[in-house]
Amino acid sequence: QVQLVESGGGLVQAGDSLHVSCAASGRAFNTPTMAWFRQAPGKEREFVVAISGSGGSVTYADSVMWRCTISRDNAKKMLYLQVNNLKPEDTAVYYCAATANNYNSVAARRSEFYDYWGQGIPVTVSS
Repeated sequence: QVQLVESGGGLVQAGDSLHVSCAASGRAFNTPTMAWFRQAPGKEREFVVAISGSGGSVTYADSVMWRCTISRDNAKKMLYLQVNNLKPEDTAVYYCAATANNYNSVAARRSEFYDYWGQGIPVTVSS
């Protein structure tokens, strides 16, 4: 089993940057693909960005492509997300996800591709 715990987020101002982290733990950490999803109030969970095991391949959602950076530190078992120039529509609960499936830029956009999920962390962007 792999446990994922998000941290960061909270209340941020529009135009500022968001920094969230995800700590992975568990006896069998072998997750070639990790990602961030988010769920806004009253909406379905949506894909934000995914990263391959080496960090060499990244897939972004169109809504954040030019504002978002994902990174991972495999030695520390950490996943990071930065979203710049925040907008009120970025308000959501942000989730960390991981899977033992090999990276696939198409499949990585789908929530069903992932085996493990964090509990989510709320982010509110005030205008």
